[in-house]
Amino acid sequence: MSIKELIFGGKVKTAGGGAYRDSIQAWLPIKNIMGGVVVTRDNRFIKILEVLPVNIYLKSANDRQNIIASYAAYLKIAPDNIQLEARTLPADTAEYLDRMMEFAEAEENESCREMIEDNIAEIGQGVASDAIRHRFFLIFQYEANMKSKGNSVAAIIQRLNEEADTARRYLDVCELEVLEPRWTDDFNLKLLYEIINKRTSRRVKLPEGVFDMTTAVHGIYDES
Repeated sequence: MSIKELIFGGKVKTAGGGAYRDSIQAWLPIKNIMGGVVVTRDNRFIKILEVLPVNIYLKSANDRQNIIASYAAYLKIAPDNIQLEARTLPADTAEYLDRMMEFAEAEENESCREMIEDNIAEIGQGVASDAIRHRFFLIFQYEANMKSKGNSVAAIIQRLNEEADTARRYLDVCELEVLEPRWTDDFNLKLLYEIINKRTSRRVKLPEGVFDMTTAVHGIYDES
C-alpha cells in the first residue's frame, strides 16, 4: 500500500468547515495537517517520516549484524501497523544547474569556466535524463493501543510525535537518519502535493511558507 492509497482509504472529531460542491475540498481526503500529523476525513491520524538510507553492504560483517539486531529491536516496539515506502523519482537537475551556473559566473580561470559550461550543456541536453533518485518513508497511524493522554486531537498528535521520537532513537542506532524538517506541516503539505500531482509538482514548486499562507486564508488561525 502506498502513501496515496493509505490516505485515500479511533474516532476523534476535529474542527473543520464545509466544502463547496465540485471543489478540491469536496474530494480531497485530507481534513487537516496539524503538528506534523496528517488528519484524514475519516478521522485517522497519520505520521510520515522520511528516512535517509545507508548501504549496509559497505559495512563490516559486525556492523551489519549490529544494524540488523538494532532494527529487529525497533520492530518489537514499533506500532502494530507500520508501512515502509520507497518512492522512485526522476532526478531533479534544476538545482544542480543553477549551482553550476553560479560557479561559472564566479570562475576566473577561463579553462575551468569552459569545463563548467560544457558540463551545463551536457546536463541540459539530457545526459542525466535517465537518472533517478529515491526517497524512503516510514508511515504509521494512531491506534487505540497507543494510549494517548486523553482523546483530544492535541493528545493524539503528541502521542504520534512521541512514537516518531522513539523511531528516531532506534533508527539512529541502525545508522539511519530520520529527517527532522524545521516546519513539519510544510513538509507534509509539499509531500502530499507531490504525490497527488506527480507531473505538475515537477515544474511548479510550492513556495516556502506555503502552509502558513494557505491556513491564514482559510481562517484556521481564527481559532487561536
